[in-house]
Amino acid sequence: MALMKVKFDLKKRVKLAQMLWLMYWFSVMTGVLVFSMGLFFKIELRKRSELMDNNESHFVPNILIGVGLLACCLNAFGGKICYDSLDSTKFAKWKSILKPFLICCLLFNFLLIVTAALCFAMRIPLEYTLAEGLKNGMKFYKDTDTPGRCYMKRTLDLMQMEFRCCGNNNYKDWFEIQWVSNRYLDFSAKEVKDRISSNVDGKYLMDGVPFSCCNPSSPRPCIQQQITNNSAHYSYDHYTEELNIWKRGCRDALIAYYGGMMNTIGILVFMVTLLQSAVMIGLQYINTSLSTLVNPEDPESESEGWILEKTVKETFTDIMAKMKAMGKGNQVDEGANEEAAATDS
Repeated sequence: MALMKVKFDLKKRVKLAQMLWLMYWFSVMTGVLVFSMGLFFKIELRKRSELMDNNESHFVPNILIGVGLLACCLNAFGGKICYDSLDSTKFAKWKSILKPFLICCLLFNFLLIVTAALCFAMRIPLEYTLAEGLKNGMKFYKDTDTPGRCYMKRTLDLMQMEFRCCGNNNYKDWFEIQWVSNRYLDFSAKEVKDRISSNVDGKYLMDGVPFSCCNPSSPRPCIQQQITNNSAHYSYDHYTEELNIWKRGCRDALIAYYGGMMNTIGILVFMVTLLQSAVMIGLQYINTSLSTLVNPEDPESESEGWILEKTVKETFTDIMAKMKAMGKGNQVDEGANEEAAATDS
């Protein structure tokens, strides 16, 4: 018994073909949208590639770009088939390739589901790569004269101002590294000597942050040096007073930004999957309804269309039986080849 059998006449077939033609071209536009979102996401990642620990983060945007292009091609081809289905003579040339095309559409839908899942799951690896990338980037903040690292200071400053964040986990991360270049330190000064000598690694550490950590909305002039020294500032207590620097870590800020973007793209890809499933089912109805005309020579005659010729269980059983038969056939061929080889020897 066919699954979801529907009776069609010429009027119903024409309406279905016209509706599917419009849906296919709408699907082409959604493919363009997925491609654009993947390209936009790739560009956003490239902007801060210096802060990424590896290049694996570009895997998902590359898939989105490929899926978007594939969606445009498949849906444009499907739209052409639906347009020709209005004329039974034109549709005849597509009958031989329609079944393989529907199988390709089914595999494409599976690819869309995997892509949507990857979009939602990307937050986890992104968190690790940003944690290491930001940590290393902060170490190179001072290396403005070193080739390959001279733009790290600019990148970090622009990022902290744009995302209103400071440090990796929080502003205290800057206390643990030397972010001022030796070029700008007076080693004859007592304060500099004391700070360097008090550190095991001989680094100039201080309880200060770069200017890009300052909150411009604060009414008080930015306190970016001696943040933990209450006596260095009038009417100030860093334990109780609201600091006029950003408290949020840049890792959380970037994960929230990229994570929100990927969740949006994931929802979009999932909706595209539903649309692709709908047009695939509609095309299957057109294919079966035109193949079961009561009078093939009369295009106005009635017909029946269905999603599957048999029930889901029967269809699955048939597929498994065919796969087993193919496996046995391969074993027989291998055995015959071995016997032939033994006879020749």
